[in-house]
Amino acid sequence: MPAEPVPTPNAPPVAGPYSPAVRAGDWLVLAGQVGLDPASGALAPGGAEGEARQVMANIATVLNDCGASFADVAKTTVFLVDMNDFAAVNEVYAEAMRGHRPARSTVQVAALPAGARVEVEVWAHRPE
Repeated sequence: MPAEPVPTPNAPPVAGPYSPAVRAGDWLVLAGQVGLDPASGALAPGGAEGEARQVMANIATVLNDCGASFADVAKTTVFLVDMNDFAAVNEVYAEAMRGHRPARSTVQVAALPAGARVEVEVWAHRPE
């Protein structure tokens, strides 16, 4: 089963040669999302918390374009530039997930694209 890009007309624009979402069998694999506002192209204001809100909104948009939702998410990876932002980002993440608890890894990284403080990637199980 080859991985095929999924049309995501409402997703924020990508900054490179990749797809916002790819289907591989029953899996949707989403590219990492940072807190770029799709309308302005700028990072959302409000530091890590503001960026995290935009990240989760961007993910919701991509999932919706794929016919999925946060309820379908099986695994996430959260990337933080500063682990001191963990509590604020975790609170936003929990609000977006609305009680759903996918497996998750959180790692601190040296830097993220566009100077972002937060990035989240998602794997969702959504049979065709």
